[in-house]
Formats: sequence, C-alpha cells, structure tokens
Amino acid sequence: MEKDNVMTNPLGTQPIGPMLRKFAVPSIIAMLVGALYNIVDQVFIGQAIGELGNAATNVAFPLTTICTAMALMLGVGSSAAFNLTMGRGDREKALYYIGNASVLLFCIGIVLCIVTQIFLEPLLIFFGSPDNVLGYAKEYVRIVALGFPFVILSNGGAHLVRADGSPKYSMMCNISGAVINVILDPILIFGLGMGMTGAAIATITGQVIAGIMVVAYLFKFKAGKLEHKHLVVNRHVAGYAMSLGLAQFFNHFAMMTVQIVMNNSLTYYGAMSVYGESVPLACAGIINKVSFIFFCFCIGISHGMQPISSFNYGAEQNDRVKEVVKLAIKAASVICFIAFLIFQVFPRQIIGIFGDGSEMYYAFSERYFRIYLFCTFLNSVQPMSSTFFTSIGKPMKGLFLGLTRQIIFLLPLIVLFPMFLGIDGIMYAGPIADFMAAVTAVFMLRNEMKKMN
Repeated sequence: MEKDNVMTNPLGTQPIGPMLRKFAVPSIIAMLVGALYNIVDQVFIGQAIGELGNAATNVAFPLTTICTAMALMLGVGSSAAFNLTMGRGDREKALYYIGNASVLLFCIGIVLCIVTQIFLEPLLIFFGSPDNVLGYAKEYVRIVALGFPFVILSNGGAHLVRADGSPKYSMMCNISGAVINVILDPILIFGLGMGMTGAAIATITGQVIAGIMVVAYLFKFKAGKLEHKHLVVNRHVAGYAMSLGLAQFFNHFAMMTVQIVMNNSLTYYGAMSVYGESVPLACAGIINKVSFIFFCFCIGISHGMQPISSFNYGAEQNDRVKEVVKLAIKAASVICFIAFLIFQVFPRQIIGIFGDGSEMYYAFSERYFRIYLFCTFLNSVQPMSSTFFTSIGKPMKGLFLGLTRQIIFLLPLIVLFPMFLGIDGIMYAGPIADFMAAVTAVFMLRNEMKKMN
C-alpha cells in the first residue's frame, strides 16, 4: 500500500478553493464545448433548412443523450473508483478501472452504432418524428451514428484523463473536436450545399479527433503505465465502476426517456392547439439545448468536485469533503440564478439566433422559456448532490437523486398535466419537477453531512 501517496497528492493537501477551480473550470469549458456539437448544428441547420431541420435534430437528440449516458456511467464511475482507490493508496488496483473503462467505452459505441443503423426509421418514429420531419432526421442520424464509438470514448475518456490530474488536457480533447465541427459546419452546409448531411459529417469528424486525443493520453497515463492486463475486461472491476456511475447513467437515460415522451406529447397536443405539430417540437428542442448550455456549468462544477471529494473521502479527510461540496453548490447557484434572469428577460432574442419563424413560433418559444424554465435558479442542488453520493461510493443514493427530477417527478407530470391543460401542461410540469427535486436533494445532502460529523 502506498499511503505516502495520500500525504503528497495535491487532492488531499492543497486548498480546496484553488483545487476546485483547477478541476472545475476546464470541466465547464469541456462541457460547454461539448454542447456546441448540438448547438452549432442547430444554428446552421436552422438558418439553412428552417423549422423542419430544427425539429429533425430534436428528434435525433435522444440518441445523443444515450451516448452521453453510457459515457458518463463508465467515465464518471471509473474515475470515482480510481480516485477512491488512489486515496486508499492502492495504485496498481486503480489502473484496472482505467483500462477496463477505455475498452468498454469504445465497444459500447460500436454496438450502439450497429443497432441504430439497423433500426433507424422505427427508432426515429418512436422518438416522436412526424412524417414531414422523418426524412431530414434519417439523413442526419445515419451519418452521425458512425461516430458513436468516438463520441462515447471521448466523453467518457475525458473523465479518466481528469481523474489522472490533467483537467486541461481533458478540456482540450473536447475543444479540438468542437472547433473542427464549427469550422466544417458552414463549409459543408452552405459552401458545398450538403445540408443535413454536411452537418452530420462535421459533427463526426470532430468526434473522431477528440477520441484519438483521449487514446493518445492513455498511452502516457501519469498514475502508471497501462498494460495489457489492465485492458482485459474483468466483470468485478467493470461492475464496481459501473455501479458508481449508475446515477449519471440513469440521470441521462431518464433525460432520454423524458425527451421521447415529451416529443410525442408536443406533437400530439401541438396538433390539437393553434401552434400545430412542428412548431412546439422545433421550439422545445432549441430551448432544451440552450438551457443545457447553462446546466453545463453545474455539471462541470460537479465533475470538478468529484476527484477531490472521492480522494479525500477515501483518505478519511471528511472536513475537506464537506468544504468542497458546499463551495461547489454556492458557485453553481450563482450560475443558475443568472441563467434564470436571462431566460425570463431575453427569450425572443435567444430563439432568433436559430433562424426565422412565424409569429406563432416566437410566441410559443417565449411562453415555453418563461414557464418551463421558471425554477432554473434551483437547478444547482440536485446534480451536485447526485455526483457527491457517487463520488463517496454510495451509488444508490446518487442513483435515486439522479432519477428524482426526470423520472420520479417530471415524467408523470408531462403525462398527466396535458390531459387537463393541453400543451400548457407540459410547460408547467418543468418548474414543479425542478422544485420537488431540489427539496429532496437538500434533505438527503443535509442528512449525509450530519453523518460525516
């Protein structure tokens, strides 16, 4: 056992504030840049094709979400297991979590790519695609699916890189891919007139580059050299890592489930309203992605918190654990309040970035922004608490909190409320779910802090 590592590792000795900034800022930038993969496509597609193109990317978004869910389950779970084990001083065992995760990330991407190619049309219909959107969605997803192995490897692998103490390189992996995407989008969509196909090619090109950068780092891992034995998948190693990442997986799987139900509800109740089928579907897709940009700050701070809380919990330095959690929640709360103000004051200006639309299109967008995202200022607590429980090796509590907002509260509400309120019921379901999830997270987090005393 290498207990001397505990006393010399900066995670266990340096001041919490600078350490959180060191890990959180690159993680936030990486999350923001990762969100650009979808936002940039949405902007250029909206300018080139219009409402139907925006609706098509919204229909395709559940597949992106399931890729992220798989990446986080293995990436966050393996990182937590790695840092916990390093905190206990067992370097050799820690390397198995990194090696197993690397192999599984790529293999799962291959499987998901094959499944998507075989069942493409029924999947898109299941995701809520109307007939006038289906052609655009098929054109986009058939190409994007080819990059699934690389997007899962790059997103999950970035957490492995960060856990090794290289948050800046982790950030660069995602930035490089997004920059390539931003450069290629206007060239392929407008310059070569490739439309949805051009947007898809730009996206996967950036993802492949980011994946290659992650692989290059793994060959020079700082904690120790990864050997063949570390890459052989062991069910006990992989199982423990995935158990720690279950909260992240189910949180994003829940997002995908809610997205599918919401797409179908928006289409169904939209057809019964003055807005029609495609306007609510297109607007909701844009608004969800815009709100995710601000939510990236919360997720990035929680990811930056994870290695610090995991290492110190493993080293039994509970005061440092509590300090980093409190600081992370305070920082994320400030961001969420700023987001709340922006969503309430500038909804029309934000939606205008994504192309022109009818007055009905703008009217729906403004109402959706202001109602559905009304409790944005509370959104800092739930993701921070879920990541905290995962990072200290209590995945079931993290899993429960990961499911509260999406599955336990939001999903039933978006099914029940529209039965009485029509399409407005979908809007009012959002703030109620946010409030209930925040209250639950505060209650569980306070109890855990008292136990740590």
